Amino acid sequence: MKESLFVEVEATQRNRFGEDICGDAFKTLKLPDEGRTISVLSDGLGHGVKASILSLMTATMALKYTAVDTDIVRAAEVIMDALPVCQVRKISYATFTVVDVRADGTTRVVEMDNPPILFIRDGRVVELEFEEVSSPRYHDRVIRVYDLVMRHGDRLVFTSDGITQAGLGSERLRLGWRVKGCQEFVVDEVGRNPSISARALSQKILSQALRQEPYQRAYDDMTAAVIYFRLPRRTIVLTGPPYAAGRDKEFAELLLEFEGKKVICGGTTANIVSRELGRPIHDDLRGGGGDIPPSALMEGADLVTEGILTLTRTAQLLEKDEPPREKNPAAKLYDILVESDSIQFVVGARINEAHQDPNLPIDLEIRRNIIKRICKVLEEKYLKETSIQYF
Repeated sequence: MKESLFVEVEATQRNRFGEDICGDAFKTLKLPDEGRTISVLSDGLGHGVKASILSLMTATMALKYTAVDTDIVRAAEVIMDALPVCQVRKISYATFTVVDVRADGTTRVVEMDNPPILFIRDGRVVELEFEEVSSPRYHDRVIRVYDLVMRHGDRLVFTSDGITQAGLGSERLRLGWRVKGCQEFVVDEVGRNPSISARALSQKILSQALRQEPYQRAYDDMTAAVIYFRLPRRTIVLTGPPYAAGRDKEFAELLLEFEGKKVICGGTTANIVSRELGRPIHDDLRGGGGDIPPSALMEGADLVTEGILTLTRTAQLLEKDEPPREKNPAAKLYDILVESDSIQFVVGARINEAHQDPNLPIDLEIRRNIIKRICKVLEEKYLKETSIQYF
């Protein structure tokens, strides 16, 4: 695997119908210094709070033990020993799938009692070889270990059994959707859209699984996780005028030379780029909404918005736990940032004194602090790569 390849990780979940909390847990850890990405999916025994505790404990421990390269069997024994015992069934139990991707593309998958992982290459399912290991103390817990080498365009799909058993016992699907049904659906979706993102594919898998259930009500907790190995999607965001007016042309040419999505935030910023590149700005009155000013149109730019208000609203949307329902420039910027992997912010260092008026709302922070806030949530919550260049 080349260093330029990006490892996109996404998971979509649904609680069992009638439950307020999901009994599955999904966690991802990036170790930039080692070039590693580790993801864990765990399914706790039963449903609700008890299942959530079991799966969260399992996922957290599996993530930490994998990061320090603990022996697989030893790690599984420690996890099993640590889990609280169900007072009804008198057992402690949670399944797990661990995917450990390294910088050179070598990938190890460790799987215990979850549905088998699905490997898609060139639009087809690849049959995988694996080694089975077991603990002397837990004879009924067989662990599968897969050693793979990933390359551009490959995908790994792993789910909890709420996906593969969707519709179980129904008149139409007495044995459930099964692994085969999920496989056929994934291959069909990738065939229709070879560049479909991990996020979109995981959402589609969950939606299709729900369609197998009577009244589309999840009988079990559902998680669909996808890892997609591809070239990074890049975005540049220019906001604020340069500190020195003599650098306006150099500033505008950053947008011109960039390969990827291009966003301009701020009226003054847009006017500078328009003047220096000779590209007129046109109003786009369809793009406004609520207290967010409408966007504009400019040749060569994917999005042109107002500055501080739009950036502040985008930060709020990113910090929420659900996609925005509103349709405005802030929501458009949210979509671009979430669909990108590497985002470069170029922040003009000239201070706009209007933004430091103490009578303005507290959320109307100065530009550089809003950008820092956006970068923080993009890195910590969405696992994006970000950089800030002050100009």
